[in-house]
Amino acid sequence: MFKQIGEDIATAMSRDPAARNKLEVFLTYPGLHAIWRHRISHWLWQRNFRLLARMYSNRNRRRTGIEIHPGAQIGRRCFIDHGMGVVIGETTVIGDDVMMYHGVTLGGKTLAKVKRHPTISDGVVIGAGATVLGDVTVGANAFVGANAIVTKDVAAGAVVMGAAERHLTKQDLADPELWFI
Repeated sequence: MFKQIGEDIATAMSRDPAARNKLEVFLTYPGLHAIWRHRISHWLWQRNFRLLARMYSNRNRRRTGIEIHPGAQIGRRCFIDHGMGVVIGETTVIGDDVMMYHGVTLGGKTLAKVKRHPTISDGVVIGAGATVLGDVTVGANAFVGANAIVTKDVAAGAVVMGAAERHLTKQDLADPELWFI
């Protein structure tokens, strides 16, 4: 657990230019606090302490503004920058080295008790306000632009922008700095 916390802090230091030092990141980054608390609620969920897991998860949401269902599976070095308003559903699977910004929703499109939330592969970046709905897969190292709405699979390395799910390649974009605005 402590090794993972160290990895998380190092990830925040490398991905957030506003991060000044490790102590500041450890004490003040709600995205990291939400992930750390989620690991505890997920551990409880896996051991069938479902009510306790939900209660702890709810407390996490109140403290951080980030709602992560305890059933969601989150890989290593996942970094939620700013975090407020992020929602991650029960059957979501998130790989390693994923970065999300505030307002991201990883939600379902059905009430059926099936895999109904997205699978986010390793190395994906999801911009502010983006919504990924349903049992879709976002391929490794893909970029989901700010405010994009995704309802179908995204290929590895692809760039998805806008509500019309325009699937582009990185070569289609002249200025990568604009991907997440």
